[in-house]
Amino acid sequence: MGHGHDHDHDPPARTWDDPGRGLLARWIERARRLVGRRTPGREGLRELPVALRRGEVAQRYLAAERDADHRRAGAAAAAAMEQAMSTHDWWPADLWGHRALWHFERAELTLQATRQARRIGDLRSAAGDPSSARRYYAEAIDEARDIGAEHEQGLAALGLGRALLDLGEVKAGRRMGAAAEALLVRAGASAVELEAARGLRGSEVAVGERTEVIE
Repeated sequence: MGHGHDHDHDPPARTWDDPGRGLLARWIERARRLVGRRTPGREGLRELPVALRRGEVAQRYLAAERDADHRRAGAAAAAAMEQAMSTHDWWPADLWGHRALWHFERAELTLQATRQARRIGDLRSAAGDPSSARRYYAEAIDEARDIGAEHEQGLAALGLGRALLDLGEVKAGRRMGAAAEALLVRAGASAVELEAARGLRGSEVAVGERTEVIE
Protein backbone atom coordinates (compact mmCIF):
# COMPACT_ATOMS: atom_id res chain seq x y z
CA MET A 1 0.00 0.00 0.00
CA GLY A 2 1.28 3.52 0.52
CA HIS A 3 1.54 5.96 -2.36
CA GLY A 4 4.55 7.34 -4.13
CA HIS A 5 4.83 10.80 -5.55
CA ASP A 6 2.93 11.73 -8.69
CA HIS A 7 5.30 13.97 -10.59
CA ASP A 8 2.56 15.00 -13.05
CA HIS A 9 0.74 16.90 -10.32
CA ASP A 10 1.99 19.82 -8.31
CA PRO A 11 2.36 19.43 -4.53
CA PRO A 12 0.30 21.61 -2.21
CA ALA A 13 1.03 25.31 -2.58
CA ARG A 14 1.37 25.92 1.15
CA THR A 15 2.49 24.13 4.28
CA TRP A 16 0.07 21.63 5.78
CA ASP A 17 -1.32 22.34 9.21
CA ASP A 18 0.90 19.85 11.02
CA PRO A 19 0.24 18.56 14.53
CA GLY A 20 2.55 19.76 17.24
CA ARG A 21 1.54 17.06 19.74
CA GLY A 22 1.31 13.31 20.02
CA LEU A 23 -1.53 10.85 20.18
CA LEU A 24 -4.37 10.23 17.75
CA ALA A 25 -6.91 11.70 20.15
CA ARG A 26 -5.17 15.05 19.87
CA TRP A 27 -5.79 15.12 16.13
CA ILE A 28 -9.44 15.82 16.85
CA GLU A 29 -8.32 19.38 17.50
CA ARG A 30 -6.78 19.49 14.02
CA ALA A 31 -10.00 18.39 12.38
CA ARG A 32 -11.85 21.16 14.18
CA ARG A 33 -9.50 23.76 12.76
CA LEU A 34 -9.57 22.39 9.22
CA VAL A 35 -13.18 21.96 8.24
CA GLY A 36 -14.98 25.29 8.52
CA ARG A 37 -17.66 26.78 10.77
CA ARG A 38 -18.86 25.07 13.95
CA THR A 39 -22.05 23.02 13.83
CA PRO A 40 -24.23 23.57 16.91
CA GLY A 41 -24.63 20.43 19.03
CA ARG A 42 -21.73 18.56 17.43
CA GLU A 43 -19.29 19.12 20.33
CA GLY A 44 -16.66 20.94 18.30
CA LEU A 45 -17.04 19.40 14.84
CA ARG A 46 -17.48 22.12 12.27
CA GLU A 47 -19.91 22.40 9.42
CA LEU A 48 -18.94 20.64 6.19
CA PRO A 49 -17.94 23.22 3.55
CA VAL A 50 -20.61 23.71 0.86
CA ALA A 51 -18.16 22.69 -1.88
CA LEU A 52 -17.89 19.21 -0.36
CA ARG A 53 -21.62 18.57 -0.01
CA ARG A 54 -22.21 17.28 -3.54
CA GLY A 55 -22.42 13.61 -4.47
CA GLU A 56 -23.78 10.36 -3.07
CA VAL A 57 -20.98 9.79 -0.58
CA ALA A 58 -21.30 13.31 0.79
CA GLN A 59 -25.04 12.82 1.25
CA ARG A 60 -24.41 9.56 3.11
CA TYR A 61 -21.96 11.37 5.30
CA LEU A 62 -24.35 14.25 6.07
CA ALA A 63 -27.15 11.83 6.97
CA ALA A 64 -24.88 9.93 9.36
CA GLU A 65 -23.59 13.16 10.84
CA ARG A 66 -27.14 14.37 11.51
CA ASP A 67 -27.82 11.10 13.34
CA ALA A 68 -24.54 11.38 15.28
CA ASP A 69 -23.67 7.94 13.89
CA HIS A 70 -19.90 8.28 14.09
CA ARG A 71 -19.18 4.84 12.68
CA ARG A 72 -21.15 5.48 9.48
CA ALA A 73 -19.98 9.09 9.23
CA GLY A 74 -16.35 8.04 9.56
CA ALA A 75 -16.74 5.36 6.90
CA ALA A 76 -18.42 7.79 4.49
CA ALA A 77 -15.78 10.46 5.08
CA ALA A 78 -13.01 7.91 4.53
CA ALA A 79 -14.65 6.86 1.26
CA ALA A 80 -14.86 10.51 0.17
CA MET A 81 -11.19 10.91 0.98
CA GLU A 82 -10.31 7.92 -1.21
CA GLN A 83 -12.36 9.34 -4.08
CA ALA A 84 -10.61 12.69 -3.84
CA MET A 85 -7.19 11.01 -3.66
CA SER A 86 -7.94 9.03 -6.82
CA THR A 87 -8.25 12.31 -8.75
CA HIS A 88 -5.35 14.01 -6.92
CA ASP A 89 -7.64 16.53 -5.20
CA TRP A 90 -5.30 16.76 -2.25
CA TRP A 91 -6.96 19.44 -0.14
CA PRO A 92 -10.51 18.04 -0.26
CA ALA A 93 -8.99 14.63 0.47
CA ASP A 94 -7.17 16.03 3.49
CA LEU A 95 -10.33 17.67 4.82
CA TRP A 96 -12.34 14.46 4.43
CA GLY A 97 -9.52 12.43 5.96
CA HIS A 98 -9.47 14.50 9.12
CA ARG A 99 -13.26 14.36 9.43
CA ALA A 100 -13.07 10.57 9.17
CA LEU A 101 -10.39 10.50 11.86
CA TRP A 102 -12.52 12.71 14.12
CA HIS A 103 -15.55 10.44 13.81
CA PHE A 104 -13.57 7.23 14.34
CA GLU A 105 -12.08 8.76 17.47
CA ARG A 106 -15.51 9.78 18.73
CA ALA A 107 -16.76 6.21 18.14
CA GLU A 108 -13.67 4.83 19.92
CA LEU A 109 -12.84 2.76 16.84
CA THR A 110 -9.12 2.60 17.46
CA LEU A 111 -8.25 0.29 14.57
CA GLN A 112 -10.17 2.42 12.08
CA ALA A 113 -8.61 5.59 13.48
CA THR A 114 -5.15 4.05 13.19
CA ARG A 115 -5.81 3.03 9.60
CA GLN A 116 -7.12 6.50 8.84
CA ALA A 117 -3.98 8.12 10.26
CA ARG A 118 -1.91 5.88 7.99
CA ARG A 119 -3.99 6.85 4.98
CA ILE A 120 -3.51 10.53 5.76
CA GLY A 121 0.20 9.76 5.76
CA ASP A 122 -0.24 8.14 2.34
CA LEU A 123 -2.09 11.25 1.17
CA ARG A 124 0.61 13.60 2.39
CA SER A 125 3.29 11.50 0.69
CA ALA A 126 1.35 11.36 -2.57
CA ALA A 127 0.84 15.13 -2.42
CA GLY A 128 4.59 15.67 -2.16
CA ASP A 129 5.03 16.31 1.57
CA PRO A 130 6.89 13.36 3.13
CA SER A 131 7.96 15.52 6.07
CA SER A 132 4.43 15.83 7.46
CA ALA A 133 3.53 12.30 6.30
CA ARG A 134 6.15 10.77 8.59
CA ARG A 135 4.35 12.16 11.65
CA TYR A 136 1.15 10.34 10.76
CA TYR A 137 2.96 7.12 9.98
CA ALA A 138 4.85 7.26 13.28
CA GLU A 139 1.63 7.79 15.24
CA ALA A 140 -0.08 4.96 13.34
CA ILE A 141 2.84 2.63 14.10
CA ASP A 142 2.60 3.42 17.82
CA GLU A 143 -1.17 2.98 17.95
CA ALA A 144 -1.10 -0.23 15.89
CA ARG A 145 1.56 -1.67 18.19
CA ASP A 146 -0.52 -0.78 21.25
CA ILE A 147 -3.55 -2.70 19.95
CA GLY A 148 -1.58 -5.58 18.41
CA ALA A 149 -2.58 -4.78 14.80
CA GLU A 150 0.55 -6.07 13.05
CA HIS A 151 -0.83 -5.67 9.54
CA GLU A 152 -1.57 -1.98 10.09
CA GLN A 153 1.74 -1.55 11.86
CA GLY A 154 3.55 -3.10 8.91
CA LEU A 155 1.76 -0.92 6.36
CA ALA A 156 2.50 2.20 8.40
CA ALA A 157 6.16 1.15 8.68
CA LEU A 158 6.22 0.71 4.90
CA GLY A 159 4.81 4.19 4.39
CA LEU A 160 7.25 5.69 6.87
CA GLY A 161 10.16 3.98 5.15
CA ARG A 162 9.14 5.46 1.81
CA ALA A 163 8.78 8.91 3.36
CA LEU A 164 12.24 8.61 4.88
CA LEU A 165 13.72 7.67 1.51
CA ASP A 166 12.03 10.69 -0.06
CA LEU A 167 13.65 12.82 2.64
CA GLY A 168 17.07 11.38 1.82
CA GLU A 169 17.31 9.24 4.96
CA VAL A 170 18.22 6.09 3.05
CA LYS A 171 19.61 3.97 5.87
CA ALA A 172 16.61 4.64 8.12
CA GLY A 173 14.23 4.03 5.22
CA ARG A 174 15.81 0.66 4.41
CA ARG A 175 15.70 -0.33 8.06
CA MET A 176 12.02 0.54 8.19
CA GLY A 177 11.47 -1.61 5.10
CA ALA A 178 12.98 -4.59 6.93
CA ALA A 179 10.73 -3.94 9.93
CA ALA A 180 7.70 -3.66 7.65
CA GLU A 181 8.54 -6.95 5.97
CA ALA A 182 8.84 -8.79 9.29
CA LEU A 183 5.51 -7.41 10.50
CA LEU A 184 3.71 -8.13 7.25
CA VAL A 185 5.01 -11.70 7.10
CA ARG A 186 3.70 -12.35 10.61
CA ALA A 187 0.36 -10.77 9.69
CA GLY A 188 -0.07 -12.95 6.59
CA ALA A 189 -0.08 -9.93 4.26
CA SER A 190 -0.63 -10.17 0.53
CA ALA A 191 2.16 -10.92 -1.91
CA VAL A 192 1.94 -7.39 -3.28
CA GLU A 193 2.45 -5.85 0.17
CA LEU A 194 5.34 -8.16 0.96
CA GLU A 195 7.01 -7.39 -2.35
CA ALA A 196 6.69 -3.66 -1.66
CA ALA A 197 8.39 -4.08 1.72
CA ARG A 198 11.17 -6.18 0.24
CA GLY A 199 11.69 -3.63 -2.50
CA LEU A 200 12.03 -0.89 0.09
CA ARG A 201 14.41 -2.95 2.21
CA GLY A 202 16.60 -3.82 -0.77
CA SER A 203 19.52 -6.23 -0.59
CA GLU A 204 22.81 -5.31 1.04
CA VAL A 205 26.08 -6.74 -0.25
CA ALA A 206 29.37 -6.06 1.57
CA VAL A 207 32.01 -4.51 -0.69
CA GLY A 208 35.34 -4.13 1.11
CA GLU A 209 34.70 -1.98 4.16
CA ARG A 210 31.43 -0.50 2.96
CA THR A 211 28.01 -1.81 2.09
CA GLU A 212 26.18 -1.30 -1.19
CA VAL A 213 22.41 -1.54 -1.51
CA ILE A 214 21.23 -3.53 -4.50
CA GLU A 215 17.71 -2.75 -5.75
